[in-house]
Amino acid sequence: MRRSGILIVGSGILIIAGLFTLVLGNQAILEGIVQDNGMVSSKQTLTISTDFDSQITSIGIFAVQIMEFEENTFYVKILNPFDIEIISQEINEETVEEEFDVIDSGTYKLIIQSNNNEETQVFGAIGPTPDSGKKALGFIPVYVIVVGMIGLAVVGIIEIKNRKRLI
Repeated sequence: MRRSGILIVGSGILIIAGLFTLVLGNQAILEGIVQDNGMVSSKQTLTISTDFDSQITSIGIFAVQIMEFEENTFYVKILNPFDIEIISQEINEETVEEEFDVIDSGTYKLIIQSNNNEETQVFGAIGPTPDSGKKALGFIPVYVIVVGMIGLAVVGIIEIKNRKRLI
């Protein structure tokens, strides 16, 4: 009985540690990425701006999520620091995530537009592409949580077998 209690506590600690590092990992991955949301219609756009240093990052990323998606309705533009369009495209799915080249340092803008008169809730984000080391932080906590869950399952199996022996 003492052994299974230690395994339960150890598994619980692993799960808690995994959840804690998952939150920290997500914060590290999203560091530098500016997020915003708002209503978009033919009369109202959503603009999100962030500063890039081309010496630090050469690739930026943007993401757009539309709650009540309709085809041929939403458009996205990326403007460089000189307000020149470097990306202009129609949004063809509910969630879009794409990269773009950061050539000049300065403020880049993500602009989300609609040709629909009805307002629609839209989420957008723009920022530097997270480096591979930060992306790895997103996977490690998942493995720790899985090991903790497996530990709990093993304890459950052991306890069931012990009860059968006592009967």
